[in-house]
Amino acid sequence: MVEFGDYQCTFCYKFHQNTLNDIQIIYIDTGKVNYVYRDFPLNGPSSILAAEASYCAGEQDKYWQYHNLIFKNWAGENTGWITMNLLMEFATQLNLDMPKFDSCMNMHKFYQRIIDNESFAKQIGVNATPSFLIFDDEELVRIIGAQKLERFQYVIDDLLSK
Repeated sequence: MVEFGDYQCTFCYKFHQNTLNDIQIIYIDTGKVNYVYRDFPLNGPSSILAAEASYCAGEQDKYWQYHNLIFKNWAGENTGWITMNLLMEFATQLNLDMPKFDSCMNMHKFYQRIIDNESFAKQIGVNATPSFLIFDDEELVRIIGAQKLERFQYVIDDLLSK
């Protein structure tokens, strides 16, 4: 299961607040589904900056903790809440090596990865966030938007039953 998302996206936030935890418990934690998040920064430079910060945290094995912290503190689309100061505060909360994190951010070490994720998404027809690709070796199902858990369960259970 691949999610293409944006850290500022309202519906991405709703999915992370309302649905992802159940998917995590039922499918991801049990090893039935692998979950991957790929950046699709539709909301511009601040979304790219947040994605860069998540990858910089990932260098210190804290990608998912940082990713979740961003969504936990979500404050709207293009409202100015994503700032370098806030991202540094998140890094401090996670006890990251701050000089290493700061250097990673200042070098924009992961900028190209984010742009490449966005380009790939466009190439395969993704044009909204969140967009999900749920697939096995034979079938691919797309889900667009912050759908209810039942929609994901229907698709995942159908693929798992084959």
